Amino acid sequence: MARDNSPKIRQRAHLARKQNQRASYDRVLIVSEGSKTEPLYFKEIKNTYRLRTANVEVHPCALGTEPIQVVRYAEQLFEKGAPHKRVRAKGFEKVFAVFDRDDHQSYFDALKIAESLDRKLRNDANQHVSFRAIASVPCFELWLLLHFEDVHHLLHRDEILRRLKQHMPGYSKGAGQSFAATKQCLNLATQRAKNLNALSSTFDDTMPSTAIVELVTLLVELEN
Repeated sequence: MARDNSPKIRQRAHLARKQNQRASYDRVLIVSEGSKTEPLYFKEIKNTYRLRTANVEVHPCALGTEPIQVVRYAEQLFEKGAPHKRVRAKGFEKVFAVFDRDDHQSYFDALKIAESLDRKLRNDANQHVSFRAIASVPCFELWLLLHFEDVHHLLHRDEILRRLKQHMPGYSKGAGQSFAATKQCLNLATQRAKNLNALSSTFDDTMPSTAIVELVTLLVELEN
């Protein structure tokens, strides 16, 4: 049977080869607690800024939703890779474990383990790897809410969702398009998040904070 060599087929093959080519910037592995909301958000950033798949990998945790499971899976995925997911072992310069405070029992242990792994792992170029916990107190949606209003004290996640839906009526976890809906206010959210983080840290769960701003800033600036 003759091979289909139509322009559309050739174009798709060209785009796939281009995406699989590694760019000059750091290779980044992102592992998230959430199975939909956070992966979709970061993948949307990837697509918006045309970041190479060979450089930026985003995967939900396959071990569970506890923070310690997210950190351990990020470590495992980095060390062993996953051929079926096209993740190359040790093929990154930066690893991020993304999770929420919520009511998780392993939250503080996860933060400590992530700290202990930072600059301890080595990649395929024998370089020390940055390993960071990207935690939010109380939840990822705080980051989205900061695009629309300031937050000065700790709120329950239900209240954050209620306020967020006033600005994004169609918002629901796993729905996607969150970056497109908030992108125009990204600079404002960045400043608000930095102001919050300057007053607290992810180890202090009595104050709102979100390290999502660090990861988003990195992704947006990768090719700049």
